[in-house]
Amino acid sequence: MQVDGERYVMRVPGKSTELLSIDRENEVSNTKAAATTGIGPRVLEHVPGIDVMVLEFIVGSTMSAKTLQSPRMAARMAQSFHRLHGAPSFLRDFNMFRLIEYYLGIVEQQGATIPEGYSDWLSTVSEIERAVDAAALPPAPCHNDLLCENFIDDGTTLRIVDYELSGNNDPCFDLGNTAQEAAFDQDLRAALCEAYFGRPDARQLARMNLFALMSDVGWTLWGAIQAGISGVEFDFRGYYMGRWERALEVLRSDDLRRWMAEASNLT
Repeated sequence: MQVDGERYVMRVPGKSTELLSIDRENEVSNTKAAATTGIGPRVLEHVPGIDVMVLEFIVGSTMSAKTLQSPRMAARMAQSFHRLHGAPSFLRDFNMFRLIEYYLGIVEQQGATIPEGYSDWLSTVSEIERAVDAAALPPAPCHNDLLCENFIDDGTTLRIVDYELSGNNDPCFDLGNTAQEAAFDQDLRAALCEAYFGRPDARQLARMNLFALMSDVGWTLWGAIQAGISGVEFDFRGYYMGRWERALEVLRSDDLRRWMAEASNLT
């Protein structure tokens, strides 16, 4: 929106988003915390009760997978993550494994349709959780939903917007999640990992890859729930089936066991 020649962003909560485990108090608090690092937009106004926020309009280029796919941009992303992960502690925690359990409850409650065979892989999901927990990093303020379009290049810094699903989490989740969203190949994933940790780290790279997979596994359920409750004209079924098909490729691959072994330090 524009007022007196100045541009602002107004965030208005969507319909039934509590079913997606979106906590507006958490979003407002975390947006303010992220702003203190210069990575998130400043909150200029907040209307309690209806949780409408007026945010700083960030002048810059909205990113895409194509614009992020380079070692230079991976290094810039790592710099932004360091600043975000150093923000004051967020209000609530985020754990994709617990979120999957919650979403499965909503799926049952709402009678949502999920991909055939999804539940057959839940024991493997439990194995993945044990693998990533073996070298877990201390929880830090994380975004957790790093679509490419949530990065805005202001000419100096890659800013990060939209803190709906933010929460304290293992930093490797942000790294893996964004690598998945930006369709990073293994070379770019390794570059992002090295830029973030300051050195090559095979174990944390494996954890990144596992969290990238879990992004698809978890957001598959998000899409299935959205297909039933959202009033937005969008092909949510196509979205969640695409997520699940990509997840299945990894779940059925030899890479999965190798990554779990490397993450668990069993190799």
